[in-house]
Amino acid sequence: MADDYYASLGVSRQATPDEIKKAYRRMARELHPDANPDDPSAEARFKDVARAYETLSDPDRRHRYDTYGTDDPGAGGGGGFGDIFDAFFGGGSPFGGGGRRGPSGPPRGPDIEAVASLAFEDAVFGAQAPVTVRTAVTCADCEGSGAVAGTTVSTCPDCQGAGQVRQTRQSILGAMVTAAPCQRCGATGQIIASPCPGCRGDGRIVEERTYTVDIPAGIDHGQTLRLTGRGAVGPRGGGPGDLFVHVKVASHARFERHGADLVEQLHVPMVQAALGGTMALETLDSVEEVRLDPGTQTGRTVRFRGRGVPHVDGRGRGDLIVQVVVDTPAGLPPEQEDLLRQLAELQGLDVAQRESGLFGKIRSAFS
Repeated sequence: MADDYYASLGVSRQATPDEIKKAYRRMARELHPDANPDDPSAEARFKDVARAYETLSDPDRRHRYDTYGTDDPGAGGGGGFGDIFDAFFGGGSPFGGGGRRGPSGPPRGPDIEAVASLAFEDAVFGAQAPVTVRTAVTCADCEGSGAVAGTTVSTCPDCQGAGQVRQTRQSILGAMVTAAPCQRCGATGQIIASPCPGCRGDGRIVEERTYTVDIPAGIDHGQTLRLTGRGAVGPRGGGPGDLFVHVKVASHARFERHGADLVEQLHVPMVQAALGGTMALETLDSVEEVRLDPGTQTGRTVRFRGRGVPHVDGRGRGDLIVQVVVDTPAGLPPEQEDLLRQLAELQGLDVAQRESGLFGKIRSAFS
């Protein structure tokens, strides 16, 4: 066994799911890179602990790890994406060959896709999101064998269980060996005399499944998460493919995301910008105080370090950048307009005259 996941978490092989979760939380706190800035080996051990928990917290993957000493769901790459039934039922067998075969045995199941829609804050701080997919799962009636209970599955005599038939042909360049899917067994390498009626001998059926996806803090719109072993299972006991979750993040009413930085516009009244002062600014974490110098102009920026988006690798956060916009007042009541006219007179400014009469009243009514 290349990696001992139980030893990585410091638990026994009989540990309960709660014991595994508690051990992971404790180890993650101790080994997090932010808590060990001077220990270059902490990050590698943190990743080992995360990998161990990812496997042991999943009942299917833990069973596979306990049985075979690895959590690898199977060799070979995934099949193409597309309509779920095209992916499952296309090809030579009822469900088709979603993934490539290993050296022997049933083929790996196809990869599948899903979309997780997140609120802006959930993408920034991380969350858990449910994802529902229609996928191929192991038939409970035959436990994936494809055969009626009490009957056996025999090896295909044509391909000897390889799922492929090799032919040797002579050419001007010498002997050439070609391989083609076995027609007799549908490239499965198995012959079933009494197919399971529930799955028609394929060993799997299509059902709707909901998975809870752990969204890491700092993930961005358009990024994709890969859930190993959560794709469709292969025919007749073939390993599962992977689930690819595409992240869709909603926009925010105030903040724009630029990489790991957040940008917000702060509207400041003209008088406050001219005289200076302070304004309260609500960030995603808390309320900060913005200090305005006398004579603050539109375009000034204020940077709050570490108030942006966390980096996905866990190494710190970006910044919050506040862009000041000075608002010019409009539709002032007469007493405020008088004060501005007095200021203009003191500064010797040539300003528009106050509108009066019927035309001025009409303009005021629609302003």
